[in-house]
Amino acid sequence: MTAEDIRSLSLECGFELAGVAAALPADDSARYHQWAASGYAGEMRYLSDHRAQIRDDPRRLLASARSIICAGKLYHTPWPTTTEFDEPARAWISRYAWGSDYHDELRRGLRQVETLLRRRAGPFESRICVDTAPLLERSYARLAGLGWIGKNTCLINQPSGSWFFLGELLVSLDIAPDSPPPDRCGTCRRCIDACPTGAIVPSGIDSTLCISYFTIELRAAIPLGHRAAIGPHVFGCDICQDVCPWNRRAPVTADPAFEPREFAPPLEKLAALSEPEFRALFRDTPITRARYAGFLRNVAVAMGNARLPQFRAPLEKLAASADSMVASHARWALSRLA
Repeated sequence: MTAEDIRSLSLECGFELAGVAAALPADDSARYHQWAASGYAGEMRYLSDHRAQIRDDPRRLLASARSIICAGKLYHTPWPTTTEFDEPARAWISRYAWGSDYHDELRRGLRQVETLLRRRAGPFESRICVDTAPLLERSYARLAGLGWIGKNTCLINQPSGSWFFLGELLVSLDIAPDSPPPDRCGTCRRCIDACPTGAIVPSGIDSTLCISYFTIELRAAIPLGHRAAIGPHVFGCDICQDVCPWNRRAPVTADPAFEPREFAPPLEKLAALSEPEFRALFRDTPITRARYAGFLRNVAVAMGNARLPQFRAPLEKLAASADSMVASHARWALSRLA
């Protein structure tokens, strides 16, 4: 079994990228620990608690692991980017969350790879990992030849860009590993200069300044000094990928799972959602991770940034919310309308 065989199997199972890395400690694990020690993980304690040590060695996830099959699934769609979007009455949702939950899609594909591999290679031990497992997946994807890690910390593939979900299959098989490609970001600073909150730092992303962190992971109030820079974003942010030159000719997926269920929904519609309606509208998508109160908080901020008079009534309703966080952000947004 060769890495080329793995690529052929993975393509059969719907992955556009695939490669193999050795199941050994990654060469940049020290950099990861330095990043976490700098406080850049913010409240994402799952990145800095005891699980950080598990990330040092994939054999802590599967003791018999000898190889890591790294796969990339394209999710780019032919819809506008943040740089082309100019509709203040509508909300921006990160492209990766437009369709079905990628965790389910990747696990399904990796199970197919696992099944086909067993038919060819016989019995072996394995473990499927998506981004919920404590594994430095971009580091191993780089070692498997899928791309380099850009200044925006996304994995960038030279022909195809960075619009990929990553998943891994740890196996007890010995498969000759691929080689990492060279870093081709060079002196380019487009992602750094375009980030509204200055979240891209020399050691990676300072999550405590990142719009995606504010709108998805942060459970508390969004810092006052950064609310205006969030703009229309209610879940995630794509700016650093949208401005990346390597994404100019990025291919688009034919997989209907990643098409938008509703592109850039109206902010007024989102502000009026009850909790059951929120869960129904975004069922089986990544958006539920923000939770209902967090999502309404984000909607209020986006309305305040739009400064449209039509948002006064929905914001007054949110300002009367029993949830103090939602209410305080709505009051801030009302002050922006004034």
